[in-house]
Amino acid sequence: MAALELLLSHARRHCTTRAKASLLGFHRSLCSSSSSSSNPDPPQPDEPLKRSTESAPIQSVSYAMKPKDQSPPSPENPQPQTPSPQPPLPRRPRQPESDWGSAESRSMWTREDMRYVKDAPSISPVSYPTRVAPLPEDRVTAEAEEEVGKRESEEMEKERIRIEAENRIRRRVFRVEEEKAFPFPRLIKVEKKQEQKVILDLMDAIREVKANANRNFDETIEAHVRLGIDRRRSDMTVRGAATLPHGSGKVVRVAVFAEGTAAEEARAAGADIVGGDDLIDEIKNLHQGGGKLNFDRCIATPQMMPRLTKISRILRSLMPNANRGSVTVDIAKAVGEAKRGRVEFKMDKTAIVHVGLGKVSFSEKVLRENIGAFVNALLLAKPAGLKKTSKYAGYVNAFHLCSTMGPGFPVSIQSLSMAADHYNKLHAQ
Repeated sequence: MAALELLLSHARRHCTTRAKASLLGFHRSLCSSSSSSSNPDPPQPDEPLKRSTESAPIQSVSYAMKPKDQSPPSPENPQPQTPSPQPPLPRRPRQPESDWGSAESRSMWTREDMRYVKDAPSISPVSYPTRVAPLPEDRVTAEAEEEVGKRESEEMEKERIRIEAENRIRRRVFRVEEEKAFPFPRLIKVEKKQEQKVILDLMDAIREVKANANRNFDETIEAHVRLGIDRRRSDMTVRGAATLPHGSGKVVRVAVFAEGTAAEEARAAGADIVGGDDLIDEIKNLHQGGGKLNFDRCIATPQMMPRLTKISRILRSLMPNANRGSVTVDIAKAVGEAKRGRVEFKMDKTAIVHVGLGKVSFSEKVLRENIGAFVNALLLAKPAGLKKTSKYAGYVNAFHLCSTMGPGFPVSIQSLSMAADHYNKLHAQ
């Protein structure tokens, strides 16, 4: 240890002497000597430089301290006020070590104090009872559960009787009126099952329709046929016309576009309006003036069809069509059929055909013949792509008869087939 101290002292002395010599040489090189100042000539290259051993005295420089401004603060330039130092908080007196273990001192310990206490009280961990599956002999039997349930129900019954008795006493003493119990509203609508109507024979259906037609006007007998055709296919459209043997009971006004002898035949057959170019101009002027057409059917000769293109948008559905028999050379026959009651039918978007076949005032026999004529025309309008083993299977799914304001009645297909066959026999003769 002594040798180590001696070595450190020598090293310290050596370092201090070297540092002083280096500082002294640096200081002398910066100072100017007296000999160099007297000899202004520069030294010759052959002569060695002579260092000056004399150094200039160093004078210390001192600066005066800036005096503080003692002028009072002006209202324009108020001086900032430094906050006054707050007094330190009083320390809690330290308790002697003999009182550290007392209960009063432990209640005053902080968390930091607890970290440095040697014999701190340990916090016992929370322990939960272990769950053990019940043994077979500890399990509650069904009989015991029933007994517990009976006991609870008896207690509840006793409690109910006690509460009712208290309520009766309260009503007697205080004369409290009983609250009216309102039924709970039913939000779910009760759906009534619709009773399926019995399919009737054609004559029975006609009698039922006539019996339920009790309005103060002569109602129309309507037929509604539901077809088994795919409406999305354009080649499966059902459209046609039927000539009712006894008429539809409706007054029909017929207009005929013809000239010459055809016009005279139309007048003789009972046409209401007959004309050529003059009738076309009259309809055009009527439309421009806001008037309405005063006829229900249009019949024309083939020679007049090119001229009717001028008023095709005005006529619309009344425009004569060769497929429906309204463009023909036999004007007298067409006018007679239209006046008797030629009805046109067409399948709608829901594959149903609606048509009027007479009035309630008609007899049952007359209505049966009219219905047979319509069924026959419906079979003739059957699409060629619909091939079935029977005439009605897959084509006519349902047939209903009704009045204008009355209920509908389903009709059997067998009775409809018999009515159509009867109509064909009458007209074949």
